Amino acid sequence: MAEKLMISYDSIGDILYIEKYPPYAEQESDLLDDDIVARYNPTTGDLESLEVLFFTKRLLKPKAVEVPLDLFQSPATP
Repeated sequence: MAEKLMISYDSIGDILYIEKYPPYAEQESDLLDDDIVARYNPTTGDLESLEVLFFTKRLLKPKAVEVPLDLFQSPATP
């Protein structure tokens, strides 16, 4: 079965979630851009989710948010 991205929106927190895996305590996180949080697998370093904070406010900004899709792809295995 092909892997899927789950996309959800929290209207109370105004956060867009783009997830390959649901969050868990061991995930490492990093602030990628102004108000975009990336969460990584602590063992492999693979990107597992993104959180776009203040999502509706970002929609009104003229600057687009660009996220390379290959961030969610696992490295090729030999």
